[in-house]
Amino acid sequence: GIALGMYLARRKANDGFIAKQVEQKTENKQRILSFVQEHGKIQNNDVEKLTGVSNATAERYLDELEKEGKLTQHGEIGQNVFYTPK
Repeated sequence: GIALGMYLARRKANDGFIAKQVEQKTENKQRILSFVQEHGKIQNNDVEKLTGVSNATAERYLDELEKEGKLTQHGEIGQNVFYTPK
């Protein structure tokens, strides 16, 4: 009984943490889209500064937005890669 109670309490706390992460990710992606609408394009460094995330997370956000059909990638690799609104 105690073990089950601890498991359920931990699971509930973890669900709240995950929900907060999902909410933060959604907010960050919205910030990225607002920035690109205002400036016409965005690069990985812009995403890092705008959202305070790591390089890898910035890449993930941009990849997801591209797969969702909201951004278009220009360039293949390196500092010259940028994204524009679709």
